[in-house]
Order: sequence, then structure tokens, then C-alpha cells
Amino acid sequence: MNQAKSVLAVVEPDIIPREVVDRAAWLAGIKGATLELLLCDSEVGPLSEIPFVSNEARDIAVRIRAAQEEMLAELAAPARDRGLEVATGVLDKRPIADGIVHVALDREPLFVVKGTRYQSDAERASLLDTDWRLIRSCPFPLLLVKPHPLPEHPRVVAAVDPMHAADERGVLDERIVEQAKSLAADAGGELLLLHAFQPLRGIGHAATRTFKPIRLPVEEISEHMEREHRDRLLALAAQHGIDERSVHVLPGSPRDILPYVARQEKADVVVMGAIARSARSPDLLGSTAERVLDHLPCDVLIVRP
Repeated sequence: MNQAKSVLAVVEPDIIPREVVDRAAWLAGIKGATLELLLCDSEVGPLSEIPFVSNEARDIAVRIRAAQEEMLAELAAPARDRGLEVATGVLDKRPIADGIVHVALDREPLFVVKGTRYQSDAERASLLDTDWRLIRSCPFPLLLVKPHPLPEHPRVVAAVDPMHAADERGVLDERIVEQAKSLAADAGGELLLLHAFQPLRGIGHAATRTFKPIRLPVEEISEHMEREHRDRLLALAAQHGIDERSVHVLPGSPRDILPYVARQEKADVVVMGAIARSARSPDLLGSTAERVLDHLPCDVLIVRP
């Protein structure tokens, strides 16, 4: 087990490897950590490990290994030039997500950094989708990198739910705010606190159908809900010393509001949570992170309670 602080960068040759390494090196730099590059290529292992594979196939595996080491050295060079301590390794096990988690549990990194790209709902629903598997199982903060430049002083949006709908003790919100606040402070950036909630007005028609014995005062209840959500969010902001001007409470589905705010506020990183909804079903997570991942124009930092 490595007790030194480190950032683990998951390098996939076909998913923005340079951006991933750059972002991981940036994190390592502002956190005073070492950097480890983990090249994920699950196609090579069988060529060298299965007993009945031919000598020619093994020779191909050796050449591929050499090419991998060359690629890692090239990717590591800029970080080393900046004075960072960089280690490299290759992961050739399947499923890739399980292998990444295994390595992370051994290293105990400050962050796991991985590239992500748009995929269809069917592709995301696949049990082989590495991003979703990591969102569900990675016990360390997971930064999913998009192909966009990161400014020197980034804008960080912390997306929270102060009503604690799926987190009664509010542990997840604390983790989200702490990570976002620390990231913004270390990078000299700006922090915004965001909460999106579904207003009652959105279901008002169903609530006030004529066959109901009593009509619900939808407007009055909606105004009360909005005040309660805002008060809870402002209390969370005050607890963490966040200026009220940096607090945003917006009615609407998080799936719609988060991408909208990220674009309007020119966010560079959105910090959000993933949590199991039931102790009996640990793989069933709140799906907000999964639903908005492909729609956010910036990096996404996933934290767990």
C-alpha cells in the first residue's frame, strides 16, 4: 500500500490520452502529489499468457509492450519536465473498470482521472461501460475529463441536494462541497454552489384534477418548497463560508438544469455525487450523474459518501 499522496491517471489510447494526463498532472501539481499513469489495454494479455499461443503471437505481444512503454514515456515527459514524480504501468485485465478499482484500492489515490466521451443510451446501459461501472464502484474521487482546455483559474460548480432526499445525514453534500471548495482554492479558481429541484408546478395539473376531492394550493405549496430549498442551501453555504452571491437555486430537473448552468456560468468542473439508494441494492445508484454526464460541456468530478 502506497502512503504517499498520488493521482491515478487512467490512460486509454483512443480516449483523449493527452488531455487526461495533462489534467491529472495539473491535479497532482496543485495537490502536491505524485502522478501514476495506468495504460489500459486489455487486448495484449492473452497473447503472452495463454499457454497455447504461438511464439509469433508472443513476439507481437512483446513489440506491443515496447510500444506501450514508449507511449507512456512520451505522455509522462511533460509532467516530469514540470518536476512531478511520475510512475507508469499497464493494465491488461478485463473488465477494465474492475482492474482500475483494484489498482486504486492498492494505491489509495487522491483522485482517479479518466477520459470520457459521448455514448448512446444503449452503449451507456451496457454492463461493459467503463465510465458507469466506475461511477458505481470507484471508492475514490473520480474525475471524468472532457476534451476542453482548462484555464489557469477554473470555475468549479458544486451540485448538491440539501434536502438529502437520498442521503439523510447529508454526508454526500459535505463531501461534494469539501472537494469543490478545496479544488477551487488550490487552483485559485471560483466556486459556485448549485441546487436544482423539481417544482410542484411541474406536476400541478395532475395534483389539481377535478376528480380529486380537494384541490391542492399548488402555487402556495410551490413557493413554500422553493423557500425551504433556498434556506437549506444558504445554510449549507454559510456553514462552508461560501458567499450568498455564489449560490444558485433553480427549479427544474437536474438533468436539464446542470448542463444549462454549466454552459451559462462557463464551468470548468462540475462536482457531484453518486450514492446507493438501498443498502440491499448497492449497485442501484442515484442516476443524476449518469444522466447528465454526456450533456455537460466540462469535466465531471464524482464523489461518494
